[in-house]
Amino acid sequence: MSWKVTTFAPRDIVQAALIAHEDAWDWDHAIVIAGSEIAEDKPDDWQLEAWMDRKPTKADRTAIAALFTSGAPKLIVEELPDEDWVTLSQQGVEPIREGVFYVHTPQYPPLREPGVHDFVIPASQAFGTGQHATTAGCLAMLTHMRRQGVCVRNLADIGTGTGLLGFAGLRLWPAARAVASDIDAVCGPVVAENADNNGVSLGDGAGRMAMVIAAGMDHPVLQAAGPYDLLIANILAGPLVELAPEFARAVVPGGSVLLAGLLETQEPAVRAAYRMAGFRLAARMVRGDWSILWLRRRAYREASRARRR
Repeated sequence: MSWKVTTFAPRDIVQAALIAHEDAWDWDHAIVIAGSEIAEDKPDDWQLEAWMDRKPTKADRTAIAALFTSGAPKLIVEELPDEDWVTLSQQGVEPIREGVFYVHTPQYPPLREPGVHDFVIPASQAFGTGQHATTAGCLAMLTHMRRQGVCVRNLADIGTGTGLLGFAGLRLWPAARAVASDIDAVCGPVVAENADNNGVSLGDGAGRMAMVIAAGMDHPVLQAAGPYDLLIANILAGPLVELAPEFARAVVPGGSVLLAGLLETQEPAVRAAYRMAGFRLAARMVRGDWSILWLRRRAYREASRARRR
C-alpha cells in the first residue's frame, strides 16, 4: 500500500517549502514530494503532496511540517489503493506539441506531420513524458537552439528519466553521439523500451545513445565520452548549483548547457553558480513558475577578460 500526505497553502508558501526540501540534506528520500496548483482558474491556490510506501510516522509528519517556516497547514493523511500512483498520475494526459516535437502516450495516434518529430512515451515510473512544463520547455529550447545554428556532435542528458530529451537531441543532430544518465535504476529498462518504441539505437557511436545509472557526472562512461557540445540537465535547482563546476569541466569552450527543473524564484542562484563556472546566458524561457535556461561556456579569451573585469 502507498500513503499520501496533502496540505494546502498559497503558491509562495508551497514554493518556499519545495525550496526547503531541496536544502534538507537529511531528507528521507523514501518520501517523494511535489507541489502544484489546485485548479487552472485559481493559480495562487496550491497543494503540497508527499507520497511514501508506508503509513506516515510522527517523524514523517514532523519532517513535512518542518518545510513550512511559519508552521504547516493542516496535514491530510490518506491510504491509497494498491496501484502504481506514479503511472496513474500520468495516464490520460493530452499530447503536447513543442517546437518541432509531438509527444503522446500510446493511446493517441502519431501526428505524422512533415517536419515534426513524433515520440510515443508511455506513462511510467520515470519522469519526462513531456507534459511537465520543464520537459516541454526543454523541447522548445532545443528547437530554438537548432534554429540558431548550434552544432552538436556529442551530447549528454543528465537525469534523463524516460530518455525523451536525449532522443530529441539525436533527432535534431542525428550524427551526434549521446550519453544519457539517471540516478534512479528504474530508468534503465524504461529508456531501453522507449528507445525501441521510437527507433533510437542504444550503444556507442554516431546516432546512438548510451544509457548509464549514475549520480551527476560520476560514471566512467560519462567522463570518457566528454567533453560535450551540449549537456542537458532537467533535474532540481540544488543539484544544478552543486554540479556547475563539473558541468563546466565536461563542456567544451563555446559549448552549451540546457538547464531546467528550477523555479523562477531559484533562477538567480542557479545563474550565479554558472556565471562563476564560466557560463553566460544565451536564452531563457519561463513556463508557468519554471525557468528553462540555455547557457554557453565562455571561450578561454572571453573568460579571461570576464575575470579581469
